[in-house]
Amino acid sequence: ESIFKGDLGLSLEYQRPKSGSFSVAPPPRLPDWQQRLTLGPGDVMNISLFGDPETTKTNVFILPDGRINFLEAQSVMASGLTVDELRVKLEEELGKFRRAPRAMISPVAFPSKKYYLLGKVAKPGVFVLEQPLTVIQAVARAQGLETGLTGGNVVEVADLSRSFLVRQNKQFLVNLEKLFLEGDLTQNVALEPDDFLFFAPSELNEVYVLGEVNSPGPVSYSPDTSLVGAISAGRGFSNRAWQKRVLIIRGSLNRPETFVVNLGAILAAKEPDFKLRPKDIVYVSERPWIRAEELLDAAATAFVQAAVVTWTGVHVTPINR
Repeated sequence: ESIFKGDLGLSLEYQRPKSGSFSVAPPPRLPDWQQRLTLGPGDVMNISLFGDPETTKTNVFILPDGRINFLEAQSVMASGLTVDELRVKLEEELGKFRRAPRAMISPVAFPSKKYYLLGKVAKPGVFVLEQPLTVIQAVARAQGLETGLTGGNVVEVADLSRSFLVRQNKQFLVNLEKLFLEGDLTQNVALEPDDFLFFAPSELNEVYVLGEVNSPGPVSYSPDTSLVGAISAGRGFSNRAWQKRVLIIRGSLNRPETFVVNLGAILAAKEPDFKLRPKDIVYVSERPWIRAEELLDAAATAFVQAAVVTWTGVHVTPINR
């Protein structure tokens, strides 16, 4: 089997089927955001009118409010439009002042397309997604996972079992343990604008108390930290909390170990308090539930959102590219 690439970039894959024929491998399907590439604040373009070079404006920026100004077309909304859609809109506005204008738009840069690489990488921050990029390429661009010395050996200090990718405010199903520890390249997905790629610190010495508590988020851990103490650190239950059963999630997000705890029995001194471990997730639901599986998605989503808020607010500085 061999692969040839013609002058037009079309891949021809020679196979040996029974018929002995050639087959043409179609190009891979572009993701939706690349099929309809929209403009956003900060994007740059050159604009002119066909046949009138004196109208050329270079490095026209889309303003923070998403609008642009070009000749008589003032305060035209560009954010959310494709280049072709913006061209039509400019022609409509300029047509109020000129006869049959034909706008020509040449994109220069798309800095509005960003992704966030957080946590234990050498250079965390905000990056421009100016070209297709996979998880591995993004980590390489950030100069790799952070390392440290343990017993004289260099080791990575990211906890891949708690690391994740967030897309459109939800955890995207990708297993970073398999990707980086087992070399499973099926997990090497392409990034999209506004993705959050988070590598959790392995030395994290806290637990997360999430769901229906008055102050959800990370709580400092000590060897004496218990379920009751953690919920107290989260300022207690909210008015909507279902207190009878509390879910504890321990270990990998992809292969979690779960514990269902009857907090009412603990508070009534019928059962001992539940001892927590570093990185445990305590999740309090607002509705009755029976099986841990019923809450895993909600608990994982709450953890992801809390981690993103924590790290974007404290640990991320922009990187100019």
